[in-house]
Amino acid sequence: MYDLKFGSDGLIPAIAVDAATNEVLMQAYMNEEAVEKTLETGEAYYWSRSRKKLWHKGEESGHFQKVKSVFADCDRDCLLLYVEQVGGIACHTGSRSCFFNEIKRFGDMPGNVRVLRVLSDTIKDRAEHPKEGSYTDYLLAKGVEKICKKVGEESTEAVIAAMKGDNRELSNEIADLFYHLFVLMFASGIDYTDALKVLEERHDCGADTPAREAKPVKKK
Repeated sequence: MYDLKFGSDGLIPAIAVDAATNEVLMQAYMNEEAVEKTLETGEAYYWSRSRKKLWHKGEESGHFQKVKSVFADCDRDCLLLYVEQVGGIACHTGSRSCFFNEIKRFGDMPGNVRVLRVLSDTIKDRAEHPKEGSYTDYLLAKGVEKICKKVGEESTEAVIAAMKGDNRELSNEIADLFYHLFVLMFASGIDYTDALKVLEERHDCGADTPAREAKPVKKK
């Protein structure tokens, strides 16, 4: 099957990652039937070693995994599933990811793009479950025009910080700008992944400035 190398137990390890952020969500095992069902349905199926049965991820919790693509490693003895995690929870403990037990840290961790997903989900949650005093709810209630004004203000403040040479202030202002842009995207009915797709298209065609459009290069 697809030249995959299953172990002596008939299983192959499979790692599920968030298709938008590359965040590692979980690791499980598949047998041939699980691989076939996953490829047929577009939803993740695994083999439960403890229950000795096929396991449709989310069948009990409702936290299904919609598979976007499947890759095999260079030796074809391990699978990588890019998924959309329904409900935002992959672990049976209720955690977003199964990998939350830190063993050791070597210095400070860099900022991680997964915070973009957290920010997007938080804005959506505020809209669905309004909270008194929520600034996000206030902006959404005022509408796109008000949000656009705030985006303009935050952009200007970022420029001022940059001109002052204050990188700490600039980082803060850019974070504020990100937040307001995310509110604007939600209010306008798009997701941050839509903007990421545009960036990917521009990168694929060799674009290095925002002004360049992602169009195929015409052959002379």
